[in-house]
Formats: sequence, structure tokens, C-alpha cells
Amino acid sequence: MPAEHVDRRTVRTAVLLVVVLTAGAYLPSPLYPDYQRLFGYDDLVMTLLFATFALVSAPALLLCGPAADHLGRRPLLRLGVLLAAAGSCCFLFATSPAWLFAGRVGQALALGAATGAAQALIARHRTVTGRVGGPLLTSLAFTAGTALGPAVAGALARYAPGPLVAPYALHLALLAWGWWRLRTVPGPAPCPVDSARWRPTWPRIAPGARKLFLAAGFNGFLVWAGVGIYLALVPALLERTLRSDDPALSGGVLGAVLTLSLLAQLAGRRCDPGAAQRLGVAAVTVSLLLLAATGAASLPATLGAAVLVGAGHGLAFSGAARAVDARTPAEQRAGTGAALHLLFYLGSGVPAVAVGLMASWMPLTVSVTRLSWAGAGLGVLAVLATARLGDRTRTAEQQTPEPRPARPLRTGVRPRRVPLRRRSPAEVASAAGGPRPGSPTGASPPRLRSRRAATRRRRAPRGAVRDRSDAERPRGVTHG
Repeated sequence: MPAEHVDRRTVRTAVLLVVVLTAGAYLPSPLYPDYQRLFGYDDLVMTLLFATFALVSAPALLLCGPAADHLGRRPLLRLGVLLAAAGSCCFLFATSPAWLFAGRVGQALALGAATGAAQALIARHRTVTGRVGGPLLTSLAFTAGTALGPAVAGALARYAPGPLVAPYALHLALLAWGWWRLRTVPGPAPCPVDSARWRPTWPRIAPGARKLFLAAGFNGFLVWAGVGIYLALVPALLERTLRSDDPALSGGVLGAVLTLSLLAQLAGRRCDPGAAQRLGVAAVTVSLLLLAATGAASLPATLGAAVLVGAGHGLAFSGAARAVDARTPAEQRAGTGAALHLLFYLGSGVPAVAVGLMASWMPLTVSVTRLSWAGAGLGVLAVLATARLGDRTRTAEQQTPEPRPARPLRTGVRPRRVPLRRRSPAEVASAAGGPRPGSPTGASPPRLRSRRAATRRRRAPRGAVRDRSDAERPRGVTHG
């Protein structure tokens, strides 16, 4: 099978797994009200469910990212598929809130095991001639999974039989398909080492890219926090404003927000990563200001702010991923990518936990308003920090002395030849060992005369007359 075909198939498989695993992690989002009515738990349990995913995915990402660099990508991807299947089975057969917590743990471990490995595979096997680069393709797959999960789960819960069964049955079927496709993924790691000597380690960030990593991670955390506010707010706001608990409507709104993010990522793929981050964070900041000014009580204002947060999320998210990938060595992509996505996961989960905790002693709209003001303030700081980092980078590049070009060689000029001094017959005779016995003094020996004749023949130009006697000899006359 040609190598190019193997690369394309590997990239498609990794993208599919990112979409399926991320969608599975967000399948329960529009179904939580149904679980709450079924099991009768309070808002604190709901908050702890969101916190469980964030708390478990953090160590999983930090450990499994470097493990993929050392042990290979395919074993970690298979582990992620198994853990995701276990999580979906917990939701499928849930009879109490404990099953929901077990399902969230399985989903968090699955994403932690597979995210870094899938991102490294996409970056390694993505062809140079592809229209979409590896980092952007990973961001698109991650966002697509986040959008498809709530939308598909809400639609199936509304129109398919078994609202709490059909979404997870479909997810298990897709996981089985992904497991079957993994058989063609290259097995050995790019830098193979002895797996028995491997120990859990923290991901290593290249020294020259640490400031860039921190800035990109903070921007990604902030824009995912903005999306996380809508993930936690929209279902409750629609239920209170429209008096509707339709999971298809809430899942469709959440899917529309992330669809705008996908379009923004495609539109800004040729934009500079730093400029894309600044523009995206600014859009998310304006969205949070609009949400805070209206008190999260106006449905049109909330939906308008959702448009801004979706577009800003797409620009900043893809810009952060592209900026970090460009400065990361190939043998550290899995660990660094996992550490970066850790900040993204925390950004998407922290707002839901904060809203749940604050709503226990204040109204939902008040808690969302205060959280939006805090996010807007952090957005202003992020824009300033990213702009300052970009200015320093451009200044350093301008001050770096350019290497002097090599002096070109002069063509068409023949090298100057140093004339040789012609030796006298006596010097030639002495160099040859003196006159032979029986030969007159000062006469050149026969051996030396033959050497001179051979030298003249070698030095004579092509086509020249070798002997004067031959030149003076008339044509057609034969001398006996």
C-alpha cells in the first residue's frame, strides 16, 4: 500500500476518533434534566458531575500525553476507545447517580488517553499538500465533536424511542467502527524506547516556547470558559424563559454556537496565529460584557452573545493550537498537545462548576452575571498580554543579525599562472645524475632527451603539429 494512502487513512482514523470521543463526552449535556427528574438529585450533584470530568481529565491528560510519545500512539488510542465504551455503558445502564459519576470518570479518562496521541498522529501523517494543516484539523475535529454530542443526543432524546438509550447505543456503534479502523494505524512510536523503563512524567515544554505556550493556553482557557458558560446556561435559560424542557432545542442551540466556531476556524486559517488569538479573545470579551449587562435574563441578547462567543472561540482556539504546534518538536507533540488541551478542558468545565456553586446561595442570573464580569476582565488582560508577546517576538526577530551571504565566485576568469624559470642544460644534467660515461660533457643524455620529447607532446595543443620536420616535409613524398 503506498505511503501516501497510509498517511491519509491514518489521519482520517485519528480525526474520526477525536470526533467520536469528544461527542461522547458531551452527550449527557442536554440529558441532565431528564436524569435529575429520574433520580431526584439536587443541583449540588449536578455541579459535582461537571467537576468530576474536569478533575479526572487533568491527570489523565498529563500522564497519557507523554506516554503516547514513548509507548506509541495506537495503544493509547485503543485504551481511549475501551474507556469511552465503558463510560457509555455506565450511562446506558444507569440506575442511580453513582452510575453517572462512573460514566463521567470513564469519559474523562478516555479523552485523556486519546487526545495527545490523536493530535500527534494527525500532525505527523498530515501531508504537506493538504489544504488544512494538522493543528487546525485537530481543532476542527475537537470542536465538531463538542457540537455534535449535544445536538445528536438532544435530537435522539426527542424523536427516537428510548431517549436515554439511543444516544449511547449509537456512540457504542461508532466506537466499534473506530476500533476496527485502528488496525491500519502505524504501531511503533516515532522515537521507540524500552517500555519497561518508562515512568510517568510531566510533559516537557521547549524552553523557547514556554511563554508562547502560557499565552496560548490562557487564551484557550478563556474562550472555552466562555463557551462553558453557555453550555451550563442555555438549557436552564431556555427552560425558564420559554417554559420548554425540549432537549432537542437546547442541544440545537449549543450545536449552533460551536458550528459558528467551526466556520470561524475555516475562515481564519490563513490568519496569523497571534492576530487570530487577539481577535477571538476580544470577541469573547464583548460577548461576556453583553451577557453581564443584560443580566442573562434576555433570550435575544443571550443568543446574540452566543454568536459572538462562537466566532471568537473558533479564531482563538485554532490560533492557540497552531501557535504551539509550530514551536513544538515532533517527538514532544503528544505531551505538549495533551498539556494544552488540559487547559481547554478546564476552561470548559470550570464555569459550569462555578455557576452551580454560586447558584446554591444566589439566583442563576446573578451568578452568571458575576462570572461574566470576571471573564470579561480576564479577556482584556489576555488581549494585552498576547499583543505584548507578539511585539516582543517581532522585535527579537528584527534584532537578530542576519548571516552575511557568502562571497560569490568569479566565473569566466582563468586563474593566474606563475611562470616557471627555465633551467639551464647543466642544471638539468645535474638533476638527472650527471653525464653518462662515454657521452660528451654538457650534452643531454638520451634518457633526458626522450623525457623532453614526451613532455612537448603532452603540452602541445590538440591538432598542433608535433614535429617541425613533419611540417616541412612535402605532402605525397615518402622518405626512405
